[in-house]
Amino acid sequence: MIKKICVFCGSSDGKYSEYLKAASGLGELLAKNGAGLVYGGGKMGLMGELSRSVIKNGGKVTGVIPKGIFSQKAINDNITELKITASMHDRKAAMSELSDAFTALPGGIGTVEELSEIITWSQLEIQKKPIGIINIRGYFDGFIKFLDTAVKEGFLSRKSISDIVISEKAETVLKNLLKD
Repeated sequence: MIKKICVFCGSSDGKYSEYLKAASGLGELLAKNGAGLVYGGGKMGLMGELSRSVIKNGGKVTGVIPKGIFSQKAINDNITELKITASMHDRKAAMSELSDAFTALPGGIGTVEELSEIITWSQLEIQKKPIGIINIRGYFDGFIKFLDTAVKEGFLSRKSISDIVISEKAETVLKNLLKD
């Protein structure tokens, strides 16, 4: 049963209002479906919007941050629980341990790196938890094309990525993640 979903996303707002709207909408959906949020612990950008929405709608939020990486001003103190790890590697391991599924909203290199690592962990069977991508405005089209190219060129098996749920609608991704 899916109780907590880890969401990788940006600490910036992004260029288009749809990104913040999607983060807020996902937060509301998580709370209304009784799924807790595990995320990077920030209070700015999509991270902040997502966590505020979960809390506003009565949900639970666990932030996971590495010690000393972020300034105190960037850390969200209006969440259910804050876990501090020794390093970024420990942060990702803790986020994985705390979560039953993963998804991503738009973000920068950190978001893509976290998503890539969780896909790798799934491929290596380190974890077998559902993964989704919320592809607002086609944001992840290049990443998805890269995965397809890696399959075509023989560097990745189709099976490794066939179960990833991809949609521009958070409702569709969440519905598919929660069914597992």
